Amino acid sequence: MVNNSETIHLRRIATDIDRHQAVKRLHGNRSSIGAKRNSNVAAAPFWRTPMGSFASDQIAPMATILDSARKARALAEFALLAGPIFWQRLSEDRKRPVKPSPRIPRIADWSQKGVQATWIGHSTVLIRLGGFTILTDPVFSARIGIKIGPFTLGMKRLVHPAVQFPELPAPDLILLSHAHMDHLDRPSLRKLENLGTTVITAVGTSDLLRVKRYQAVHELRWGESRQVGPANIRAFEVKHWGARTRTDVHRGYNGYLIDAGRYRIIFGGDTAYTDLFRQVRSSKPVDLAIMPIGAYDPWIHAHCNPEQALAMANHAGAELVLPVHHRTFRLSNEPYDEPIERLLLATGSAEDRIPIREIGQELHLAPR
Repeated sequence: MVNNSETIHLRRIATDIDRHQAVKRLHGNRSSIGAKRNSNVAAAPFWRTPMGSFASDQIAPMATILDSARKARALAEFALLAGPIFWQRLSEDRKRPVKPSPRIPRIADWSQKGVQATWIGHSTVLIRLGGFTILTDPVFSARIGIKIGPFTLGMKRLVHPAVQFPELPAPDLILLSHAHMDHLDRPSLRKLENLGTTVITAVGTSDLLRVKRYQAVHELRWGESRQVGPANIRAFEVKHWGARTRTDVHRGYNGYLIDAGRYRIIFGGDTAYTDLFRQVRSSKPVDLAIMPIGAYDPWIHAHCNPEQALAMANHAGAELVLPVHHRTFRLSNEPYDEPIERLLLATGSAEDRIPIREIGQELHLAPR
């Protein structure tokens, strides 16, 4: 006799298998999006989000009406499924102020040599490699979720970003790991649109961007690489999924290896524990691994815990670890400080391997 918890677990496994098979098929398709479309990828008419559908930039009035209807229907379905707990948290969020960032980085003072980095919040990290600027998974919105008119229904930040847009230098490169709303935030990306900025993203996700407003947009499959300025970016497989909804399982999800000659940096994106980070290791050391450490309780099948994050960084041969994906949104049940405390405990006497522990802290590596 299968009880309810076992049934839920089996359904989750089946869903994960469907997602994995869909992405595997997609990564097996070797067509080059960047080459065929001059890095400007055409958008499909509609792409659903967790609570509705977004229309592309060029849509007819009737499509707009249909889009609104889909949003309303999806919102009703979500309200029914979410139950009172979601609405209770939403009510609490509405009354709760967003705290200021504990640190404010002094980006204007950064050198054009060596490596500088700061944790802006969640999985958003600003990196400067010898004057070349990279921004990972930019999320600056006060809330993430589905936008309905002037409102956004979704999770509210716990802490403001450490850097606001007026102080943020235009990035040379934006790295997007996958399409989940806490990683691919469309309002933030629209504010970052710049004809001098290149975007590298996972396969099947460029339709969520206004691609003509960037210098170039490249989708990478696992194992593919792209040279952008002085940095070679290689996508590698992690253990996660990329769908924004139950139906768009075609969307990919990546980790990235940034190889800028003298320096190598890993951006792990979102991942559960996997041995795949061993494949990144080579004779050249990894200077820094940006690794997720939160949202594992109860989502351990999709998000690694701090000890697992450290183990994967070790598998890749990383010297330093920059922990992200915690202290910004309430995504799970673990206490606020638990992820960083567990990570520091796991490092033992080598706590100096964790140079950034608070939002807004900075890392500086001298030029070689």
